[in-house]
Amino acid sequence: MQRHVLSVLVENEPGVLSRVVGLFSGRGFNIDSLNVAPTLEDGVSHMTITTYGDSMILEQIMKHLHKIVSVIKVMDFADTPAVEREMMFVKVQAEGPMRGEILRTVEIFRCKVVDVSCNEMTIEATGDYGKLEAIISLLQRFGIKELARTGSVAMRRSKKVD
Repeated sequence: MQRHVLSVLVENEPGVLSRVVGLFSGRGFNIDSLNVAPTLEDGVSHMTITTYGDSMILEQIMKHLHKIVSVIKVMDFADTPAVEREMMFVKVQAEGPMRGEILRTVEIFRCKVVDVSCNEMTIEATGDYGKLEAIISLLQRFGIKELARTGSVAMRRSKKVD
């Protein structure tokens, strides 16, 4: 199954989120992450939806999204150059000599320690999906106690001028 990141511009009105999410669940399609925020244009919001599935099912979902009156524009970034980022907090067990190793890992990935206690550290990390998965993989050996992720935010890359 392929990972798809969808950018959906919608009118910011009651019920639009419910209609979009209902479209996915009604067809048995799971949403991996969902991020919604206002745009510069009044009354318009930007949804970034991350999901997995084959391209035939996704094509049907996109066609149905276009039929929702409140949906302005839909774009799948699978075949479009895009910038994608996500933010997460990871709380890890951090006692004694492990602290130094955790700090080196944090430095390598350009993360920030945002909270510390005598036996835990909370780390803030920002990056694309692959980077965050790599950080989680490395921090698991210390004992991850809690994890919170924002979900992806994506935007089409600017066209390059020759």
